[in-house]
Amino acid sequence: MSRSKTAYVCQECSTQYVRWQGQCNSCKQWETIVQEELETKAKKAWDRNEHATKSSKPIKIDQIDLRKRPRIITQNKEFDRVIGGGLVPGSMVLIGGEPGIGKSTLLLQISLDAEEVVLYISGEESVEQIKLRADRIGGNKKNCYVLAETKLESIFEHINRLSPGLVVVDSIQTLVSARVDSIASSITQIRTCTSELLEFSKKTLIPVVLIGHITKEGQLAGPKVLEHMVDTVLLFEGDQNYSHRLLRTQKNRFGPTSEIGIYQMHSNGLTEVENPSRLLISQKDSHSSGYAIGVTVEGIRPLLIEVQALVSTAVYGTPQRSSTGFNSKRLNMLLAILEKRVGFSLGTKDVFINITGGIKVEEPAIDLAVVMAVLSSYYDLTIPQSTCFGAEIGLSGEIRAVPKIEIRIKEAQKRGYKEFVMSKHNESVEEIHDIKLYQSERIEKVIQHFFRP
Repeated sequence: MSRSKTAYVCQECSTQYVRWQGQCNSCKQWETIVQEELETKAKKAWDRNEHATKSSKPIKIDQIDLRKRPRIITQNKEFDRVIGGGLVPGSMVLIGGEPGIGKSTLLLQISLDAEEVVLYISGEESVEQIKLRADRIGGNKKNCYVLAETKLESIFEHINRLSPGLVVVDSIQTLVSARVDSIASSITQIRTCTSELLEFSKKTLIPVVLIGHITKEGQLAGPKVLEHMVDTVLLFEGDQNYSHRLLRTQKNRFGPTSEIGIYQMHSNGLTEVENPSRLLISQKDSHSSGYAIGVTVEGIRPLLIEVQALVSTAVYGTPQRSSTGFNSKRLNMLLAILEKRVGFSLGTKDVFINITGGIKVEEPAIDLAVVMAVLSSYYDLTIPQSTCFGAEIGLSGEIRAVPKIEIRIKEAQKRGYKEFVMSKHNESVEEIHDIKLYQSERIEKVIQHFFRP
């Protein structure tokens, strides 16, 4: 008889060792190495069906006709746009997020409204629990089949009988394959189940959507190879204190990786947000200081972002620097630029920055909006509500150009703003009616324009 192969596997990074040791040499984590059985005599679950016997052959690339297998369009426009225009046949999508953020709700809504036959597999809930959520969400429910199962072999048997057009697995950490003798959610189980589902998806051209858990650090749980195996990795983000959710693309082999989808959570499920700028800009007092509006671009979608700032005298010895939704290191850099290049003494001031709506912005195009909000609070002077900012600030205090400036200006003009502040180096800008363009090359001139008439 052939003996099963075993190894000591790190549960954080999936590094294998021949013997147990306290610390993993790769990820430097302690007490994460456990003994696991790598393989048994059991065959692959997908090898038992007739599709696995079909052999493939090389095809000349210019003879491949993509029109025979178009993308599968769901009824969820935000989801389709984020993944590049619909699900590609034979693709595998992994979506992760915090517990309770709405991953299962989103995919159940897509399953209920799909025109294709969908098999929704849940290893965490019973079919009765799923039915209760489906009744609350609504939808046509004509093509959605529900299965509460964790054994991979049984799942493939149901798939062969049903022949769905889309398979949803909630979640990959709950599946168990008979090929390996280890508990669910272990490194070996996740890798084995994902590999067999990937083989099934590629051979049958049925797309598979997986829900994945995340760790306390915010990373997708399981081996790193899980993210390499799938075609698309989506992250469903949001603050529990706010009603809106963001669907971001981390990896996409068939579309852009810079798109985001915005939803709003209600009692009856998630609704798509057609005008996110109105959602992200709060209704503030027109006489308040410390506010500035910037424009960021996620993929092809421009978003108006409201930046709030508070500058006050430091009560304690060390001034505080706090930011929510904005990189704290970049905030420190912008404050250093103001002190070195412009002459503002902020060394004895507390500075607090908040991006309203709970959204996180990484693009440097809102640098100017952050600086203007800080100076507005510093001077206790208001910035005109009809003014919008879109520029990056360099270390020498120069106003740097940002890409896609035309769609930023058009978004501001569409939302009723009358003045747009930008870099002078954005020269090839078409004239847009009903909005004034103020261009500058130095931060000092912008400050003088708004605060030192």
